[in-house]
Amino acid sequence: MAHQTTHTLTKEQLEYIHPTMVEGDKSYKQITDDIIRPINTFPTKLWWIAFGISFSFLLLLLAEIVYLFATGIGIIGINVPVSWGTFIITFVFWIGIGHAGTLISAILYVFRQQWRMAINRSAEAMTIFAVICAGMYPLIHLGRPWFVFWIFPYPNERGTLWPNFRSPLLWDVFAISTYLITSLVFWYLGLIPDFASVRDRIKPDNWVNKIRKKIYSVLSFGWVGSAKAWAHYETTAMILAGLSMPLVFSVHTVVSFDFATSVIPGWHTTVFPPYFVAGAVFSGFGMVLTLLVIMREVFNFKEYITEKHLENMAKVTMLTGSLVGIAYATEFFVAWYSGSKFEAFTFINRAFGPYWWSYWIMVSCNVITPQLFWFKKIRTNPVALWIISIFVNIGMWFERYVIVVTSLHRDFLPGSWDMYIMTIHEYAILAGSFGLFFTLFLLFARFFPTIAIAEVKTLVKSPEAKGYGH
Repeated sequence: MAHQTTHTLTKEQLEYIHPTMVEGDKSYKQITDDIIRPINTFPTKLWWIAFGISFSFLLLLLAEIVYLFATGIGIIGINVPVSWGTFIITFVFWIGIGHAGTLISAILYVFRQQWRMAINRSAEAMTIFAVICAGMYPLIHLGRPWFVFWIFPYPNERGTLWPNFRSPLLWDVFAISTYLITSLVFWYLGLIPDFASVRDRIKPDNWVNKIRKKIYSVLSFGWVGSAKAWAHYETTAMILAGLSMPLVFSVHTVVSFDFATSVIPGWHTTVFPPYFVAGAVFSGFGMVLTLLVIMREVFNFKEYITEKHLENMAKVTMLTGSLVGIAYATEFFVAWYSGSKFEAFTFINRAFGPYWWSYWIMVSCNVITPQLFWFKKIRTNPVALWIISIFVNIGMWFERYVIVVTSLHRDFLPGSWDMYIMTIHEYAILAGSFGLFFTLFLLFARFFPTIAIAEVKTLVKSPEAKGYGH
């Protein structure tokens, strides 16, 4: 007769297997009240200060764009041979930032990762706002955006003037627009039940609340929360998540083709697609950490965005940062192994040429700094996480600066070598793009539920459940 033993898991063991994602033993009503509190109360002084600063930079951006259109593209520092400057650098940066939102909302949704539920809403919003910021750059880089319709295939009197469909620059248009539309639909779908929760808690006791109730009624599409509605919701969410998953890999792969299909040393490499995707996820998680650490403190969401959430994001950041480090090393190895003196020169020039400082800023921020996350005390410390996330953001902008500038400023002909120096207008437009991003995010945090109420409720035990038993 086989000997049978019984083993009862302790509370600590169960916590390790199924970590608590919502602290404070919350009821369903408390969860709803906590999350919609910022919507129903007057904004705090801290929110007004942050909004004032962000909106000021947004006004600066608008003024610079008007000046750019009135004066011409000559106000920025591009030249021959550095014909791509901060506009393409910052465009790629913002596309990368937008990656983590789709990763968290789609891939982690399909794999039923519970830790995504408190952070997915903000990450999805971040994706949309980042793509909006990115989409601005090709338009202003045209110099004369009122002629943008020339890129569309339409019958015209100028002969056979058609877009070059073999150009990856055109592929960008389709990839990014598909990415934006899918992310927008997925984001809005998740908001519908939460808009209904906000609607149901507004008392129409004055004309302001009556208008607010009508607005949220329209936004919620008459959601009633029936079993049939939830069944349709779950099915649609899963389909959209499945459709979104390839986009995580396709969008930045297509962006990498802008460089990899050229013959410029330092760009013409097959490692660029996985290198760009890993870098995009890395930078996206860096920005998610930046935003959520602030939101956790400002809106007092510590019981919903727990240390476990922050720790998991730190682990993903460390992993993708390590992958980016391997990609940097692979580039140098391939440059040496290929035997091409042009490739070898390009990478030696990156590390020790006139722009050596930008290369070592990139390496320090992207490869060395995230390794601090090996220490649990650091990856569970919000202040340390926020500081490191800022370094990640800085490092990833410089990664694109290194790729663009150091490969172009010394091309095949030494006689055409030149330096690229950013003008004050480029600095202003760069700062203004952050103003646009944070203004949109602060408005989102003020008027929309920043945490998925319905999804978070699935993480707490039902009122009838007792203890830790199965």
